[in-house]
Amino acid sequence: MFSLPTHYIAPFSPREIGAAIKYAKDTTEQNISALLHLERVTAPVIVPTDSGLNDDLSGTERKVTFTAGQDGRRLEVVQSLAKWKRMALHQYGFGIEEGLYTDMNALRRDETEDAIHSIFVDQWDWERVISPASRTLDYLMATVRDIVKALVATKTAINQKYPHLCHTFSRDVSFISAKALYDMYPTLSAEERECAFCKHHPISFIWGIGEPLPNGQPHTPRAPDYDDWTLNGDLLLWSPLHSAPIEISSMGIRVNGERMLYQLAQSQHIHRLKYAYHRAVLENYLPQTIGGGIGQSRLCMLLLEVAHIGEVQVSAWSESERKKCASAGITLL
Repeated sequence: MFSLPTHYIAPFSPREIGAAIKYAKDTTEQNISALLHLERVTAPVIVPTDSGLNDDLSGTERKVTFTAGQDGRRLEVVQSLAKWKRMALHQYGFGIEEGLYTDMNALRRDETEDAIHSIFVDQWDWERVISPASRTLDYLMATVRDIVKALVATKTAINQKYPHLCHTFSRDVSFISAKALYDMYPTLSAEERECAFCKHHPISFIWGIGEPLPNGQPHTPRAPDYDDWTLNGDLLLWSPLHSAPIEISSMGIRVNGERMLYQLAQSQHIHRLKYAYHRAVLENYLPQTIGGGIGQSRLCMLLLEVAHIGEVQVSAWSESERKKCASAGITLL
C-alpha cells in the first residue's frame, strides 16, 4: 500500500485544481505529441470479448463485461489499448516513424485502492511504427529520453504558472535492467528494490520486465502478447512528497511473431492464437511498433504536488479510503 504524507497541506483548493489539471494535461499532451511525432485519434471504451484486443495486464485481472444490443453480443470495458493501437496503425495507414496517441479511459475492477491506485484509469496511450532494425535497446532508451524531455518541459511550465510549487524533475534518466536491479537487492521485494534504487536515481527506467529472475518470478508480471519482455520497461519518478517512486509509464517495443510465440508458450497462453490480433502478429500482417501508456492522474499528482490520486480525478472510493483521506486532511474530488 502506498502511504500518505504526514502534515500535508493541499497546494490547491478543490475549485482551483480543476484549471490546474487542465493546464497540466494540455501542456503534457502538446509536448508528448510534438517530441514523439504523434497524431491524436479517437479510441474505444469498449471492445468485443471475442476480439482478443483487450489488455490482459498481468493476466489475472477481471474485465468489466456485459451484453448489449438485440443480438446480445458480449462486450468488455477496456483495461488499456496496447493491442488496439497496433491494429489502428495498420488500418489508418501509418508509416515508419509515424504514430498516434489517444486519451484513454478504462476500468480496472481489481485494482487495490490507495494514494496512487484507482479503479478508474486515465492515460495517454500512444503507439508508433518502427522498422525491424529499430527493435533495439538503444531505440527504446532514446524514446524514453524523449518522453522525459517532454515531462521536464511540462513541469517547468507549470512551476512558472504556479510559483508556489517547489519540486522539479531531473533531466537525467537512469537505466537499469530488472536482472541487474535484482542482483543489487536480492533480498528485497520488487517494490522495495524500486524504492531503494530510485531514492538515488529520481528518474529511472527499469527494462527487461517479464522474464523470470533468479528467484523464478518476473520483476512484475507482464502480459505475453504485446510487449517484448526483453525490450520493455517502466518509467519511475521519485515523489519527494511520498518519499517513494511513482510509476508513470509502462512501455516497450512490441512482440514480433517469434517473440509472441515464445512468450505465449512460456506463460501457457498458446490458446490465444485463435484471436485475429494474435494471428495478425504471427503472420507479420501488423507493423512493428513501440508504444505505451502515460498515466494522466499519476503524472498530475507529481506535476501539481498533491498527495492522493483522488485529488486530480473523480472515482468511486471505499469507505475506508475516504476515512483515511479525511483524517489526513485530503479532499477527494
